[in-house]
Amino acid sequence: MHRLNENLSGRDFERMRELILAEAGISLGPEKKTMLEVRLRRRLHHLQLDSTAAYCDLLFTPGGRSKEMVHFIDAVTTNKTDFFREPDHFEHLVAKALPDLDRRRGAARQALVWSAGCSTGEEPYTLAMVLSEYAENHPGFRFRLLASDISTEVLEKAKMGIFKADDVAPVPADLRRKYLMRSREPGSNLIRVIPELRAGIEFRRLNFMDADYGIHEPPEIVFCRNVIIYFDRATQIRILGKLIRLLMPGGYFFAGHSESLQNMDLPLTMAGPAVYRKWG
Repeated sequence: MHRLNENLSGRDFERMRELILAEAGISLGPEKKTMLEVRLRRRLHHLQLDSTAAYCDLLFTPGGRSKEMVHFIDAVTTNKTDFFREPDHFEHLVAKALPDLDRRRGAARQALVWSAGCSTGEEPYTLAMVLSEYAENHPGFRFRLLASDISTEVLEKAKMGIFKADDVAPVPADLRRKYLMRSREPGSNLIRVIPELRAGIEFRRLNFMDADYGIHEPPEIVFCRNVIIYFDRATQIRILGKLIRLLMPGGYFFAGHSESLQNMDLPLTMAGPAVYRKWG
């Protein structure tokens, strides 16, 4: 194999930018060129290609595109998340959102909670712990958790529910003892989510650019945090419009603290920092 040429030509970068925008709605600025070159390195090795130019040629053939598009999206998407990230949201969920929904919908019910853009699973597993604790203290309350992401690679990691000890440090000690298991291998620093918690989450690949998300039961709660920042303004408005239409009237939408939903003409009322309630 020849020496690897990872440099993307300006033309190939533009073609890839247009493709990822059309397929996934993700807007890559010119400053992302180096990042893309670095992230494609593993695919070049896997496919035994000697240049990003050869990869681009493959990606834009009909057969290559159908086989490689999922892997290309995996390479482009950024997946940064933590357990109990932005912890005030989980406090708001338990102290205000769920009790409000209990009063209006009845405490005895099954709620659908959706982690939209779940990455490697830290958010849905955090939700599973928090909701399980709430259910223990509120007889009759049951929940279903849907976790979706466009990246098949991170979904596979999420389904496994295996993390390093440092990753689970933000989890309160009592919840770590209750919901996480240490590896039995001597010297291992791996932790796994207990089977009961893993079994309660449906992980599903979902592209926000799809016309139909395949969600036929309106969720009460949607966590879509630090996701829309990767889209341009017009795409943000389209995606948020779809998400809010799916949300149950009176349901709650949690955005990232760095994300603004102002001036988007959405049927939402501010309920807290980066927390919104749908009219109805």
